[in-house]
Amino acid sequence: MPSVAMQPRYTPEEYLALERKADYKSEYVNGQVIAMAWANRSHNLIAGNLYREISQQLRGRPCEAYISDMRVKVSRTGLYTYPNVVVVYGEIHFEDVHNDTLLNPTVIMEVLSASTEAYDRGEKFAHYRRLESLQEYLLVAQDKVRIEHYVRQGAQWVLSEASSLDETVQLASISCDVALRDVYDKVQFAESSEATPPGPGVEPMR
Repeated sequence: MPSVAMQPRYTPEEYLALERKADYKSEYVNGQVIAMAWANRSHNLIAGNLYREISQQLRGRPCEAYISDMRVKVSRTGLYTYPNVVVVYGEIHFEDVHNDTLLNPTVIMEVLSASTEAYDRGEKFAHYRRLESLQEYLLVAQDKVRIEHYVRQGAQWVLSEASSLDETVQLASISCDVALRDVYDKVQFAESSEATPPGPGVEPMR
């Protein structure tokens, strides 16, 4: 979740000018530039696994997947943010010639943490729902095996949940399947039988 906002208030143009020169990522909403939190080992593994599995399935198809650094703008609310993984199907629309601010994502995936979970479920999802292009939204836990999958059906968003390493989430809008065993590859959980065993030379997290 965003941390303490920096002052004063900025216009979108001022935010983009600052962001393109910054050494760290910040969100922008309601005139405020808000520094993004750093991610831990599990968060990075899960996001990387998601991106790898999706991007491999998109080879040779009119889809593109981006991880972490592709900024997304919700034009109807003015939010600028960086989803953990974002996929766009078909023609890609950017805000300007810099090609670094995507306007029409098809699928967004967020990896949850203690500091972001409430925001990703609540206010941020409320922004994302204003994206007419968005068809599916995934919330991926990092402290347990669980993926919450929201699918747009007309004016409604329908939720399903997968919570076993043997399950697979089907992303119909981009014709991809995401196996939870692959998503949680090398991720260790405290006191959980769902954790996958560490590979050679990899120690469990303490």
